[in-house]
Amino acid sequence: MTPDQLSGLFDAGEAFVEGTIAAVLVVLWVLAVGLHVARPFMVRSTEKFTLRLGADLWWIIYVGLRDILTLQVFLGSFIFFYPDVVSGMALPVTGSLAAVCAFAVMVIKLMTRGDADTGWYRWQTVLLTIGSVLYIGPYMLGVQATLLTGQRVDVIVPALVSSTNTDLSLPLCYLSAAMVGILGLVAVAFNLRGTSSRRKTA
Repeated sequence: MTPDQLSGLFDAGEAFVEGTIAAVLVVLWVLAVGLHVARPFMVRSTEKFTLRLGADLWWIIYVGLRDILTLQVFLGSFIFFYPDVVSGMALPVTGSLAAVCAFAVMVIKLMTRGDADTGWYRWQTVLLTIGSVLYIGPYMLGVQATLLTGQRVDVIVPALVSSTNTDLSLPLCYLSAAMVGILGLVAVAFNLRGTSSRRKTA
C-alpha cells in the first residue's frame, strides 16, 4: 500500500467517524430534551411504587440517564471546536452553539440544587430545547438536504452546512470555544470556592 493510499484510508476513516458522530448527535439531542421534558411524568411514576426502594431506584436511573445523555451530547459536540473539521465536513453550521447550550446546562447542574431548584431546571430545559433546534434544524434542512435542487434550496441549504458556509461556521467555532472556556472557568472557580469554604467550616 502506497503512502497516498494509506493517507486516503485514514482520511476516509476519519470522515466516517465524524459523519457517524454527527448523525448520532441528532438522536442524543432528542433523547436529552425528551427526558428533561418528561420529568413530571417520572415524578408521578414514583408514586405508583409500593416500595420506597423501587421508587428510589426508578428516580436514580432516570436522573442518571438524563444527565449522562447531556454529557454525551457535549462530548460528541467536541468535533465542532476543531476548525479543520468544521470547514472540511458537512456539519450543521450552528452545531458549535448547540454544544455551548449543552455545556451551559451542565454548569447549571453543578452550581444549583438540581431538580429542587425549579427555576433553574426550567432554564436547563430551555437551553436544551434551543440547542436541539440549533443542531437538528440545520442538520435536517442543510446536511440531509444537499441532494435537493431548486432556486431557493440552492441558497438555503449551503448556508446551513458548515463546509459551504465557512464565513459563519468558523467564527461561530471560535466564539463557541471561547464561551465554553469562560463557562469552564466559572465552574472551576465555583468548585474552588466551595472547597475553601468547606475547609473553613471544618
